[in-house]
Amino acid sequence: MKRPQRGFTLIELLIVVAIIGVLAAIAIPNLLTAMHRSRQKRTMADIRSAATAWEAYATDHNHYNAAGAITMTGVPVNADIGFYLCPTYIKVLPVKDGWTNDIEYFAETAFGNPTPANVYFIRSKGKDEAADATLPGGATTNFNNDIIYSNGAFLQYPEGIQQH
Repeated sequence: MKRPQRGFTLIELLIVVAIIGVLAAIAIPNLLTAMHRSRQKRTMADIRSAATAWEAYATDHNHYNAAGAITMTGVPVNADIGFYLCPTYIKVLPVKDGWTNDIEYFAETAFGNPTPANVYFIRSKGKDEAADATLPGGATTNFNNDIIYSNGAFLQYPEGIQQH
């Protein structure tokens, strides 16, 4: 007497693999988008924390600059600002964004006044680590766009469905 064979047929296995492939094709892009979105949110939270500390410093000292006035196109004050803010105003100043790119800190004067600085900028270059050639400002829909914070508000920020 023969024992009945147990197991799956080749057709059944192919159908299961096809179903798993379709589910993976749907889930993986959504997972990557969620990961990049979380990196954006972490970057925005870090920038907001640094800005709050810089505002507290400015309240005590009546200016934002830590090493003289510079412009957005000049040299960032990254090394100097941490010295002035840590640990009194913030425990650890964020220096990397969610994508492990540098966060840049700038101080700038208005009307060409050499000191003290009265405007500050904090910028993350986004996923691609390249500064935007033009700053459109407002809401952006691309993970590569810069995130820019200045004087209490985001000038450029992610919103809506993001593109890679």
